Amino acid sequence: MPQFWYNVKTHEVEEDAQSDWTQLIGPYETRAEAEQALAKVRERNEAWDGQDDD
Repeated sequence: MPQFWYNVKTHEVEEDAQSDWTQLIGPYETRAEAEQALAKVRERNEAWDGQDDD
């Protein structure tokens, strides 16, 4: 079963990590999930920032 990774340098989804791990977010089960990686990171950061304010 392939895994998908989001490359933060190229802004492309890679199937079965091809780049250096320092440039990748993942793994994700589907290409669609990997395509939304930055949105998910943004949501989590905002949630964590909200917890810091408490």
